[in-house]
Amino acid sequence: MPIESVELEIGGKKLVIETGRVAKQADGACVLRYGDTVLLATVCAMEKPGFSDFFPLTIEFRERDYATGKIPGGFFKREGRPADEAVLAARMIDRPIRPLFPDDYREEVQVIVSPLAMDKENSPQALGIVASSTALAISDIPFENPVGAVRMGKIGDRFIVNISDSELVQSEIDLIVAGTKDAICMVEAGAKEASEATMLEAIRIAHEEIRKIIAIQDELKKKCGKPVKKYKKVPTDKALSDEIAKANRSRIREAVKIFDKKQRSQALAVIDQEITASYESKYQEQERAEKIYVIKNTVEEVIKQEVRSLIVLENFRADGRKTTEIRPIECLISVLPRVHGSSLFTRGQTQSLGIVTLGTAKDAQMIDSMGQDSYKRFMLHYNFPPFSVGEVKQLRGPGRREIGHGALAERAILPLIPSDEEFPYTTRVVSEILESNGSSSMATVCSTSLALMEAGVPIKKAVAGVAMGLVKEGEKFTVLTDIQGLEDHYGDMDFKVAGTKDGITALQMDIKIKGLSFEIMQQALVQAKDARLFILGKMNQCIAEPKKELSPHAPRITAFFIDIEKIKDVIGPGGKMIKKIIADTGVEIDIEDDGSVRIYSVSAEGSDKAKKMIDDITADVEIGKIYDGRVTRLMNFGAFVEILPGKEGLVHISKLAKERVNKVEDVVNVGDMIQVKVIEIDSQNRVNLSRKDCL
Repeated sequence: MPIESVELEIGGKKLVIETGRVAKQADGACVLRYGDTVLLATVCAMEKPGFSDFFPLTIEFRERDYATGKIPGGFFKREGRPADEAVLAARMIDRPIRPLFPDDYREEVQVIVSPLAMDKENSPQALGIVASSTALAISDIPFENPVGAVRMGKIGDRFIVNISDSELVQSEIDLIVAGTKDAICMVEAGAKEASEATMLEAIRIAHEEIRKIIAIQDELKKKCGKPVKKYKKVPTDKALSDEIAKANRSRIREAVKIFDKKQRSQALAVIDQEITASYESKYQEQERAEKIYVIKNTVEEVIKQEVRSLIVLENFRADGRKTTEIRPIECLISVLPRVHGSSLFTRGQTQSLGIVTLGTAKDAQMIDSMGQDSYKRFMLHYNFPPFSVGEVKQLRGPGRREIGHGALAERAILPLIPSDEEFPYTTRVVSEILESNGSSSMATVCSTSLALMEAGVPIKKAVAGVAMGLVKEGEKFTVLTDIQGLEDHYGDMDFKVAGTKDGITALQMDIKIKGLSFEIMQQALVQAKDARLFILGKMNQCIAEPKKELSPHAPRITAFFIDIEKIKDVIGPGGKMIKKIIADTGVEIDIEDDGSVRIYSVSAEGSDKAKKMIDDITADVEIGKIYDGRVTRLMNFGAFVEILPGKEGLVHISKLAKERVNKVEDVVNVGDMIQVKVIEIDSQNRVNLSRKDCL
């Protein structure tokens, strides 16, 4: 196998793709290099006996710590299950690639993307899409159109192609766009309240670069691409399909119009069972399986056709809404006792229960990934139990879907989370999906925003999300606002948009057709903005701004700074002083080298007491100020009084009282609490006090 390569300069760096050197037994393989980031993408297909009613495509993105010069942590010192970042990367590669295989292709396909080297500047997600597409394009697997992808940023007025990780800190957007030569097929974005116009312009620029990437894939395919192999197609029987469709279309159409999701599903299931039973006995055992597949596939296709034709031709949705209408919304807060914040957001038959838990800096999540280790102060976790859709399934850990939906909602909320200085808490939100009929991730955004405000987290603005759909038949298309499950399943697009009243904070677009025009995307974004503002209005009626007080069950964190020269005084010899403060107040205390102090307490009283003790230790004695002090020693010439922790002054016998004092013991004794005034600090920093001036 000859070694072939192509290259392209994009975003100011050279993109090089090579094949023929490694992984030669795979059906397709390539090594992609961009900067010092190197990815290996391999693809293999396997024909399985029988036939599947779905396309078994698996995308794996497997991190390797050696790529960044790290040795894995833990006892075994080797990589374990994929981290969330790897799962999200695999999902991102899957979304633009899956729709581009032939509809009747059912061989099992596995794409594996392995980062071999990482420079911590060029993120692998968009590059993984390009590498996977190239490996498929040069293989003998039927893959219709190569796809390209870039990561877009915007600093000031300048759009940046394949923005680096270090530049992202200043960027208004973090946008990954994938597309074919003719259209956009996937968008994933986080943003700092960007406008719709900014997003569209970034997507337009991205598509110009994507065409260049596809051109070099086509060039490599011409050099060494394998002829596409023949494959076993799914069974068909046109006469049988036409017969079933003609006899059952009208009653399927009526079932599709049933408003309630569960009743509609049951009605369609009954129709499917009746049709299957009426034909099953007509066939011999050897052909029965194939015919039943044709029957069920036909019923599914008729349902799809009726759902789509009702929308495009009659503007009719299964629940009777207009194309731009949002399902009924109900917002509730304070729905659970003892938790630190809670809300219940219901939109139609989709319902999210949001729960906030506040913790200390010690509760932050350490992210141990191929990049630099970091800590997360804000976490959003999404749970999708089977009862939410009326099913019975085994309960396991979070799957790819739960991880992906939680990450999208977290990205939507993150730009509004206050800084560590403003709000020194670790915040975890859990979204429990109690009902689902489409757009549960966007319901999660809404319930999270409400719950954070109810918890007293000072988020800058409320955030809402909505999912847009599309049905496209030829040149006719209809963009749907707030899609339900039926419209997602049988439609052509799931375009999720989240943001505030002032701009977009997150985008995610998946499509089932080959690509989308800018006209459709523009209309979807306009409708999404109108919907978002409507939903925010409903949420504001429930709670318009964060509560001023935290829950009484939340920990109290008091954060402040002290002079770094005073840190040793607060800690004391062998930690004696800080241990005393903790013992006396029942709090926890963290002191950093920069002088930042954090007091963690379950009560405001303990926190206030600890802060006062630290303030007293670090305070400087001021001339003219009156202090409450404790008598520590008596001398013939006066009494020593501790006015601040570890800081004493002398009250001369002449300053103990207004009248003449013969003996110090006549006025004060050791342990007495007295009020004194600082009257002098001499050149040797000795403090002279007066009790007489306070009488």
